[in-house]
Amino acid sequence: MDLDELLKVRDHYDAEVRRGAQGPDVEQVGRVVRMSVPGWSGVLWSDLDEDTADAEIAAQVAHFGARGPAEGGPGFEWKLYTHDRPADLGDRLRAAGFVPEPAETLMVGRTADLAALPVEPPEGITLLRVTDEAGVDLMMAAHDRAFGVERPRIKEAVLAELREDPDSIEVVVAMAGEVPVSSARLEIRAGSDFAGLWGGGTDPDWRGRGIYRLLVAHRARIAAERGIPYLQVDAMDDSRPILERLGFGVLGVTVPYIWQG
Repeated sequence: MDLDELLKVRDHYDAEVRRGAQGPDVEQVGRVVRMSVPGWSGVLWSDLDEDTADAEIAAQVAHFGARGPAEGGPGFEWKLYTHDRPADLGDRLRAAGFVPEPAETLMVGRTADLAALPVEPPEGITLLRVTDEAGVDLMMAAHDRAFGVERPRIKEAVLAELREDPDSIEVVVAMAGEVPVSSARLEIRAGSDFAGLWGGGTDPDWRGRGIYRLLVAHRARIAAERGIPYLQVDAMDDSRPILERLGFGVLGVTVPYIWQG
């Protein structure tokens, strides 16, 4: 995609996925769109300026900070993109007590192109579709091997989606015999032109064999069958070059700002 197309896709992504987010757990309050689902709460989109930003930040802190543990509170994330206004919004979030996590690159690829990638499983690898808690446990074991950290909220969120809206998520685990060595998720928004790729981390002992590429192509084929034209990734630095080689383009950079209360 050339620059003009990437800018058009970015505007489409903002309008549909961020500003136009839909669902019972989504609220649009003034110039902010926020969401609270099992495992994640935060601000998806904002349209602020120098005169309104500080008051709106304080309003969101008050809203999420008032929630109890049963509601997922009080912590939450403000998902900031480099093209969000005002230009110093990140500085204002830090001044309000938010802590930035590592930046991620927002990338998009055409589903049809990615689904056509000539990819076969590496020797010794099979793919397992996850449909129940036992499969989610395998997914989490692969995640722990890949990233070296435990993220129980991911398990909680995936189980909730599989239980409450199974059409919104596809989960796959790459198995080396009976050992889970990589896992990935495809998150589907009803009626959206974008599906999200998440996970994809691989056990260090199995990297460099094409598993990441395999999981991208596998999910692209599912998205193509569902008629979804674009795949979106929030890519870490080690994933970005792989995704660029596969045909993804860069829409910008996003930084998760975390407020813990």
